[in-house]
Amino acid sequence: MSDESCACSSAPKLVFPCSGAADVGEIADRAARRLSRDGAGKMFCLAGVGGRVSGIIAATQAASRILAIDGCPLDCAKNTLEGAGFADFDHLRISDLGMEKGKSPATDGAVSTVVGKGAELLGVKS
Repeated sequence: MSDESCACSSAPKLVFPCSGAADVGEIADRAARRLSRDGAGKMFCLAGVGGRVSGIIAATQAASRILAIDGCPLDCAKNTLEGAGFADFDHLRISDLGMEKGKSPATDGAVSTVVGKGAELLGVKS
């Protein structure tokens, strides 16, 4: 029996939510978790990118696709990825979907809206 593995599998699609303290940060976090559970992408550690953790940086470099989900125009996830040298990624800002920081409870409906847009950006058909 050989220890060789198939090289046909694709690199993962990684999802980095801002997971901030505001309601839109919670929506970003919950949407990323749902996208991960649904198999659309794998939620990954934004703090590890910011902290320049070598294994997390290497896994991110190997990703087939990257999605940053930010809650508000501060764009913390986007800025963290860019600060670590990543430029080729999709960006979803929840406030661009009509949700306002401090006025958008993290309801299932709000999370579903973000999941739908995130899946679309990741190239997953519903």
